[in-house]
Amino acid sequence: MPIPRNRFASLAAVLAALLLLYGIAYVTEPAPAGTQAAKPERVGVESATAVCPGVKGADVAVYLPGTMSRETMKNAEPYTVTGPGGLEAGFVTRATSGARRGLAGVRCAEPAAETWLVGPGPANADVTLHLVNAAKTPAMADVQVWAAEGLVSGEEGLGLEVGPGEHRKVDLRGLAPSADVMAVSVTSLIGRVAVAASAAPEPGGADWLPAAAAPAKKVVVPGIPGGGGRRELLIAAPGETDATVRITAVTEGARYAMKGRESVDVPAGGVLSIDVTTGIGGESAGLVLDSTAPVVAGVVITGTGARQDVAYTAGTPPLDLGSAVAANGAGSRLLLTAPGYAGRVRVQIVPPDGEPGPPAEVEVPAGRTKSVPLKAKGSFGVVVTPVSGQVYGGRVMEERQRGGLLVTAQPLAQARVWTMLPHLADTALAVLP
Repeated sequence: MPIPRNRFASLAAVLAALLLLYGIAYVTEPAPAGTQAAKPERVGVESATAVCPGVKGADVAVYLPGTMSRETMKNAEPYTVTGPGGLEAGFVTRATSGARRGLAGVRCAEPAAETWLVGPGPANADVTLHLVNAAKTPAMADVQVWAAEGLVSGEEGLGLEVGPGEHRKVDLRGLAPSADVMAVSVTSLIGRVAVAASAAPEPGGADWLPAAAAPAKKVVVPGIPGGGGRRELLIAAPGETDATVRITAVTEGARYAMKGRESVDVPAGGVLSIDVTTGIGGESAGLVLDSTAPVVAGVVITGTGARQDVAYTAGTPPLDLGSAVAANGAGSRLLLTAPGYAGRVRVQIVPPDGEPGPPAEVEVPAGRTKSVPLKAKGSFGVVVTPVSGQVYGGRVMEERQRGGLLVTAQPLAQARVWTMLPHLADTALAVLP
């Protein structure tokens, strides 16, 4: 009976076509008018891990909500600490002689999928990258270096293996010996690695490069101290598109486009160095970069005196999720910047022993940077909690000596108390090819 078989075949073909059309219409149907994509949700962090690069004899300060503790590194192996949400760790070392004379401070990093760094290149500085795998499974990462002339690292930095619990040092002279200034990305291919980098320019001084905010069209670099010495802004455009960048200075006294630096062009894949010393006029400041293409940025801070120390700060997110710095001491202060509207934060000192002091509310005027001295005995922690507005910040430590100023800086990174998770929704895309 061939006719019924043909009819059934035709019916099946029609049904299949209808189902295909329905699936295409479901997937491509526009969102209802007036609806917007759901915003990420803020959720609490239950557990956090911080990995400190190994420096024998360094006193690691560990902050847990409401308490401080310290531990001295007995060797040069990395120090790993795990705790509840809100965990922070870091250390500051002090050297009064030798090529690395100065203060050097670091925020212990959490293992991440990607880390960006900006600073002097290995042509003029001793730059060592520390990769730590704190997990019990293998990890692999790509290290890429951009310089003024573009991407300068080769295959030697790709597919670097870091075994479970292992620590690997990478001398960047082996990857990019000709780079005067640089941007570095470390991308985890397998697992996640914690990243730190020390940079010691040939004239002297040394410090740790802070993690920089990922490439974006708007970047704020806070925590630039006032006073004498050179201030050098580094901007990298690691993508395939040239970037035109507008630079706005937000100082203690004004918000303005720097004369002669209102707009600069950064070639695709390149790193641009700009002297902003006179642009900020010796005042404490933050810099706001508005770009036509994603960029990463940081500032090299050079101290004064016959023997100059060096410090680094970098682009960082606003204090919307709060921040904390575990390692602080004499000569510490916060530099808080409100690029737009006025902002308000709470600042709380956490002493090495005893209960934290009462928080103090600090108002940052619109379009200004405010310097907030931190007064406490010994080594202490500081917690910054947002109240209103959008504020960016950095912590600076300075020590005046006859031979020259000792200085270190650290942008205020987001505290490990909250994280933002994207909204999850049912979608046919999860099952359709």
